Amino acid sequence: MKQLELLGAAAAAKGCRVQYGEPMDRHTTFKIGGPADVLITVETVDGLRTVLEEVHRLEIPCHILGRGSNLLVSDDGIRGAVVLLSGEFSQCTVEGNTITCGAAAPLSTLCRAAQEHSLTGLEFAWGIPGSVGGALFMNAGAYGSEMKNVVVSATHMTMDGQVHTVPLSALELKYRHSVYHHLDAVILSLKVALQPGKLADITAQMEDIFLRRKTKQPLEYPSAGSVFKRPEGHYAGALIEQCGLKGKRIGGAMVSEKHAGFIVNVGGATCQDVLDLVALIQETVQKETGVALECEIRPVG
Repeated sequence: MKQLELLGAAAAAKGCRVQYGEPMDRHTTFKIGGPADVLITVETVDGLRTVLEEVHRLEIPCHILGRGSNLLVSDDGIRGAVVLLSGEFSQCTVEGNTITCGAAAPLSTLCRAAQEHSLTGLEFAWGIPGSVGGALFMNAGAYGSEMKNVVVSATHMTMDGQVHTVPLSALELKYRHSVYHHLDAVILSLKVALQPGKLADITAQMEDIFLRRKTKQPLEYPSAGSVFKRPEGHYAGALIEQCGLKGKRIGGAMVSEKHAGFIVNVGGATCQDVLDLVALIQETVQKETGVALECEIRPVG
């Protein structure tokens, strides 16, 4: 506890907000998760550098939190420090056909900036929950496109406080993967390159995509989005439905009756409820179809 207090004091001295024992169900779209030892909200590059230097010096585990849209946090919470970017990491700047956007900004902010400047190429991302940094981390994609198709470069800070800007070629973007899955660094911002378009066409496409999401996805319940990666030659939701698992429930976790690729929190779901339901789905689908489903959501804790 002494180490956490030292970290908190150093972070507070740099203007960071420090919260001990903050419930993580307040910070995840699943509305699941026990308390973090300490949650530090960082608004400046200088503040982030101090926090990273201190967690390294004090040997404290450190987790970077976006908008919590792809996470399943343990019922016991998260040990060590959770870092939440805010402030200057939420800024978005448009220059010609390029947009530079901070990692903490909602992905919707980036999409709106493109729309407002009549730039096309990001319509696919409209309605995807999560932060810009999270979208890069997972190479978010939908409706035939993905972040890989628009990203030019990304800027990150390594755990020793060094800031680097790297090109698309170094980001290793592929299906639900980026270099940040194994690179120990914090995404600060990214730059995308788009094409000039007609505002009316861009708006119509965004509205169409949002309507399709609203119609097909269980947006009325807390969830972490699609639970499983798309298996080659199949769709996870179709396989789960084929196995008769739509509406299957364990505790407060349920396979969505609207889209079987989603597990929703219908009230009071725990992390263990979700894990048990995931295991049941994987076992059933493997047994009945021979297809192994790989989880897309990331367990933390």
